[in-house]
Order: sequence, then structure tokens, then C-alpha cells
Amino acid sequence: MVKIVATSVVRGSSPGESHGGMYVIDFEKERVFQPIDWKSTNIDWRGHGGDRGLRGVAIDNNRIFVAASDRLLEFNPNFEPIACYRNPYLKHCHAIQVYKQHLFVTSTAFDSILAFNLTTNTFDQAFMVKTDGRNFSMGQFNPDSDEGPLPMNKLHINSVFCEKGGMYIAGLKTNGLLLYNGKRIGLSATLPAGANNARPFRDGILFNDTQSNTLRYATRSGKDDCAIGVPLFPNMDSSKIARQGFGRGLCAFSDTLIAAGSSPATVALYDLEQKKMLMAINISKDIRDTIHALEVWPYN
Repeated sequence: MVKIVATSVVRGSSPGESHGGMYVIDFEKERVFQPIDWKSTNIDWRGHGGDRGLRGVAIDNNRIFVAASDRLLEFNPNFEPIACYRNPYLKHCHAIQVYKQHLFVTSTAFDSILAFNLTTNTFDQAFMVKTDGRNFSMGQFNPDSDEGPLPMNKLHINSVFCEKGGMYIAGLKTNGLLLYNGKRIGLSATLPAGANNARPFRDGILFNDTQSNTLRYATRSGKDDCAIGVPLFPNMDSSKIARQGFGRGLCAFSDTLIAAGSSPATVALYDLEQKKMLMAINISKDIRDTIHALEVWPYN
């Protein structure tokens, strides 16, 4: 079963219009189902992305979590709303990930990662990435206090990935993939400017090389490196609001089979062993409609 759930953001949309949604994509049957069309009017409409759309998506057993800009939404597998969780330090959220008993949420405006306890349904930890321009440090604060950071958005943190070795964090201004091992934080690997969804994978790193319109897997040895172009469409005019080929959203089915998103809203399957794109499913030809996050769909 090769299915994924995807979220999207429609840049430049207006109040009353759809500004994102959720989709379940079945690659074997080449079918797309849209259970949620996000039309909330309680958002900040300024800027290309603003508060629009649905962001990170993660699944824990029968709980589906989706990040909107300033809240964490919970659904059941039938996409019935279960709960909405808020915190003063959630703003401009991007990627989210379940690891052990917590859901980690990138709060981009606050240069922070908030940890949502899946047992108590509360935000009980928060980590802020600091830099003096050369070195990085990690500070912790209580997400229930009023002594947290100001919304400076210095690093534009947009991805988090946790595993046994620590917490990996990346952003548009981190200059690479950071690793926090619980004591200190430092640069684990360099990344090209504008990269999205960077994470350790096998013996290297996997990421969307967004400015180059490619999905990229890179290793220290360079032996198995590959860069595969994202789907592009003819006669697709880019605008000041958005462009085609903007790669964002990533999930792995196996050590070789990868799904990745791009604009206009398209999700493609890639084979890293064959170093090629296997197929792509386009959801919308609206140049403003951009995939934001992907997750393997485990349900029938």
C-alpha cells in the first residue's frame, strides 16, 4: 500500500477562498481524496504565505496531527475533528514529528521547537535555537510561562527530525543541518540555500534542494549521491507570488522509495536506487498551490 497524506498552502489567496487543504493520495490507484478544504478566516492574510494553509502533518496510532500557523489540530482517521491545541509560543509553524511520547513542532516565529506531550495533551517543553552569527546554542523555556522568547524569526526554522542520536533542526538561515544531542548544538552538515525538509537518511542526508528544483540525497563519501529533478509543467507562468518546482514535503516508504512534494501541488515518487522519478500525481495547476508536508498514510 503506497499512500500518503499531504497538506498544502495556497499563497496569495484572499479571505473566503481556500488557502490550503489535506489530501490522501493513493499512488497504486492514482487517486486523490480531499477530506479537508481549509477556509478559516481567523488568520493573518499579509505576505505570500502569511498564516495561510495547513503545515506539518504527523500520525500517532489513530491520532492525526496537523499544524496550522498558530495551532495544533487533531483528527481521527476519518478526518473528524477531535481537538485544537494552542500555545502563546506557537506562530508560523512548519514541520512536526512524533518521536516517542512527544510531538515536536517547529515554531518558526520564535526560533523554537515546542514539545507536545501525547499522554497529557499539553506543551511541556520548549527549545529555542540561539546564534551570535557564528556559533549556536540551545536554550530551554517553559511554554506555559510568560518568560519565553520574543517572536524574532532570526533563523526561519522550518524542519525538525528526532532519532536516537538527537534532534536535527534546519532553517533558511541556519546554513545547514543542526544537531542537538541534549547538551550542545552544532552544525551536522552543510546545506544549499533554501533547502527544505533536511533529515538524516541511511548514511547521509535527504532533503529538498528547493532552489535547484531537485530532491537530493548526499553522503560524506559521495558514493551513492543522487539529485532527481521535480516535475515541471509546460506553459506554466510563474508570478511574483509563487513559482513552479518549489520543492517541499518529504517522507520515506523505505530505504529507497521516497515521496516528495512540489508546486503547483504535485507529489512524486522517487527511487533512490534507480536514481529516477517513478511517477507524479498533480492535484492542482494553480501556481500558488504548494505542497507543504507529507506523511505515510497507514490506514485503509
